[in-house]
Amino acid sequence: MTKQPGDNSLSRRKLLGYLATASIATTGLLASPAKAFAGGNDADMPQKDKNSGTRVYNIRDYGAAGDGKTLDTPALQKAIDACTNDEGGIVLVPAGVFVIGTVQLKSNVTLHIAAKGVLLGTDDGRQYYADNNIPLTGDTTMDDGNVGLIYAVRAENFSIEGAGTIDGNGARFRSPAKGVPSPAGISDSQRPYHLLFYQCKNIAVNDIFLKDCAYHSLRVVQCEYAKFEGLHIHSRVIHNNDGFHFISCKYVHVSKCDVQVEDDACALFGSCQFFTISDSSFSTRWSIFRFGGGIAENITVSNCIIYETYGCPVKILCGRGSRIENILFSNIIMKDVTGPISIGLTTGNDGVEALADMPGIVRNISFNNIRATVVKPVTPAYAEGNDFRPAEFFSCITLDAIEDVYLENISLSDVHVTFPGGGTAEQGAVRDVPQIAGEYFEMGIPPSYALYARNVKGLTLQNVRFEKTATDARPAVVFDHLEDVSVNGLSVQGDKAAESVVRCIESKSILFNAVRGLAASSVFMQVEGATSKDISLFASDISKSAKPLKFSSGASSQSVKMNI
Repeated sequence: MTKQPGDNSLSRRKLLGYLATASIATTGLLASPAKAFAGGNDADMPQKDKNSGTRVYNIRDYGAAGDGKTLDTPALQKAIDACTNDEGGIVLVPAGVFVIGTVQLKSNVTLHIAAKGVLLGTDDGRQYYADNNIPLTGDTTMDDGNVGLIYAVRAENFSIEGAGTIDGNGARFRSPAKGVPSPAGISDSQRPYHLLFYQCKNIAVNDIFLKDCAYHSLRVVQCEYAKFEGLHIHSRVIHNNDGFHFISCKYVHVSKCDVQVEDDACALFGSCQFFTISDSSFSTRWSIFRFGGGIAENITVSNCIIYETYGCPVKILCGRGSRIENILFSNIIMKDVTGPISIGLTTGNDGVEALADMPGIVRNISFNNIRATVVKPVTPAYAEGNDFRPAEFFSCITLDAIEDVYLENISLSDVHVTFPGGGTAEQGAVRDVPQIAGEYFEMGIPPSYALYARNVKGLTLQNVRFEKTATDARPAVVFDHLEDVSVNGLSVQGDKAAESVVRCIESKSILFNAVRGLAASSVFMQVEGATSKDISLFASDISKSAKPLKFSSGASSQSVKMNI
């Protein structure tokens, strides 16, 4: 290897002794050299250079000052370039505050940030640039921007690790008043993401603290085989502070992360496939898991805690040209949220342009072992003003398809939710719910306090419990144009002020079994519409309702079979 000026690079083997005295390594850094030499010996190494691909490049050796003032972008970039040119290795960010603008990460490089090392985004907007190799069209939300603090394009086998910090300095990109430039001099889609990866493979980001981004923390576009583990993401200093923002990615694993942001915590847009998200905690003003556009399938979310989330934890929106299916949410606690689940299917074009003539599809979505406490929203201290809509104060689970499309095979199993109540009889009396399947609050205040389902074929409720903490004069459950419904083990709290506990509108082939009313109510089930039929109520305890059934709007008493 040709030694570059100022190159004091070390082999990984030599680095072990260096780290013992310098006290700058983390477990991840010490493990990497061990892996590099495991199962082999020097005799097995290429003779041209036995240390090729294993050296450590300390950015101070390339001129980095780390004083929190000097612009260290050139030094960091030189170290990365030298590392990748030498077939890879470790670029070491030691203790210190290193101010940087845009830096390109490259193949076979491990960027290791020591525990007391900080990469601080400069507040000089001139130091950030867009890579024209990252297009702004051609996929969902691509026009959001292509500027990164650290970015990679078509790179492979790279990672970012360590207990250190990447600080986006995001508050400096916030305008002090409308029409006034930000201190950084750039705004909107010119703002840099913490990390931006485009068409990359074999990515790992572990343990880093991602702080105060100027935009999204992680924007991962059309990448494959990526793992994000042990990250702490805390960005609540400017609008559009997303956590993870994936666009058309495959084979992605997110685990053991703590995400506290201002906007979507984990957005999956475009064609995202083969994802696992587990063992993590999330909090935001907006949504946690947001899906939209493209083909999203084969995704699991498990063992997560969601708290203080006032824009619906699970939000799935689908239009023409899109398909969202085979998604499982399991073992999730939601504390102090609104929503908490919203699935919408519209006939509008919201997906892949080339497939826009195809109807949207949402099917095979399951929620298992969910515990949720729904509240009326509050304005977090970090939020930019209070812009809550009325429907956000009276939110419920919404499964909503409109016009001639239907959600298919939606299941809620072992789901227990407590709602705040407060709805009025006037709100509960609404039958003509606006034909809107967008944001959960856009349809207006729902006519039920717990579950509103419209245009669903194949709905399963198994061991579901709905309760409320205050009087609510809306029904607990409204089925509006449903078909093929199985309700087995529903415990539900009604209200004397409501027309009924359950309302079925123009619905058929519904089986209620082992249903239990938890509070006094006037009517248990109200059936409406001439097309309502094949409804059965078996082996249930609805004794707290003064009247079991009521029929209206052309519904016949023959539409219900009851044996309780």
